Amino acid sequence: MADTKKEPKKMGFEKGLQQGKFTFTCEVGPPKGAEDKEIKEAVTLLKDIADGINVTDLQSSVMRLGSLTTCNILKNMGLDPILQITCRDRNRLSIQSELLSAHVMGIRNVLALTGDYTTLGDHPDACPVFDIDSVQLLWAMKRLEEGFDLAGKELTAKPSFFKGAVVNPGADTEAAYEMQITKLKKKIDQGAQFIQTQAIFDGEVFKRFMDRMEKEKINIPILAGIILLKSDRMANFMNKFVAGVFVPDLIIDKMKNTDNKVEMCKEIAVDLIEKVKPYCAGIHIQALGWEKHIAPIIKSVK
Repeated sequence: MADTKKEPKKMGFEKGLQQGKFTFTCEVGPPKGAEDKEIKEAVTLLKDIADGINVTDLQSSVMRLGSLTTCNILKNMGLDPILQITCRDRNRLSIQSELLSAHVMGIRNVLALTGDYTTLGDHPDACPVFDIDSVQLLWAMKRLEEGFDLAGKELTAKPSFFKGAVVNPGADTEAAYEMQITKLKKKIDQGAQFIQTQAIFDGEVFKRFMDRMEKEKINIPILAGIILLKSDRMANFMNKFVAGVFVPDLIIDKMKNTDNKVEMCKEIAVDLIEKVKPYCAGIHIQALGWEKHIAPIIKSVK
C-alpha cells in the first residue's frame, strides 16, 4: 500500500512571527536579464530553511527583473516571498496599483523602502520619483486595507498585507540614531507589523538598540540583519561607503588573515547570530550570492 503521509505544511512568515517562532528570512536579487533560471536555482537552496524570502526592488538602483514578477515565481514554487517596494521609481498611482496586483497574486508580505538614489546605480541619469517616502508607503497600504485609495476613492474590494519596515540600529551619529528611532515610531504608527534591520556586525550595538526599544515600549517583531562577509575588502568598502554600517577591525582582521574565507564567513555569521538571538524575533540574512552557505550557518546556530 502506498505511503500517503504528507509533509507538514510550513507555518509561513507572518504566522510564524505572530506565534513567536524564531524566524529566518533571506534576501535574493532578481537577475539582470529576461530569464528565471538564476533566481530559481538560488531560492531552491533556501526552500527548506527560510521562513520568508525578501526579493529586492532594483537594489542599489541597478536595473533588474521586477520584484513583483520574481515574487510571483517564488510563490508558484511554494515559497513565502516578501515583496520589497521602493518609492524611488514610482509615483503614488503606480505604487497603489502594484500593491493591489500583489494582493491579487496572493503576495501579502510587503517591505516598505524609500530606496537608494539613482546616481548610485547603473543608470545615473535616470530621473528619481520619490513621490512618497517609506512612512507614506505604509500609510498607503493602510488606506488600501481600509478600502480607499490615496485620493479617497472607494475600492471594489479591500486588499490585506503583512507590512514591514527597515531601521538602522548602527546610525553613525547620535543625531542620526535619534532620527532612526523617531522614523521607526512613525512607521509603526502607520501600520508596520515587523521590522528588519540594516546589517549588524556588533552584538553590543544591537543590544543597545533593543534596550532602547524596551525603554520606548516598542513591542514589534524585529529581525536582525546579517550580511555574509566575503572578504576584508568588502568590509572596508562598507565602512567607507555604506552609511550606518561599521565592521569592527577584529572582524576585518579575521577575514584578512584567513586562508579559508568561506569558513571564516560562516564562523563570523554564526557568532553574530548567537550574540543577537536573545534579543530579537528572528534573523534576516543577506547572502549576496552565497545562498548555498545559509543552510549550514542556520544549522550551526545553537
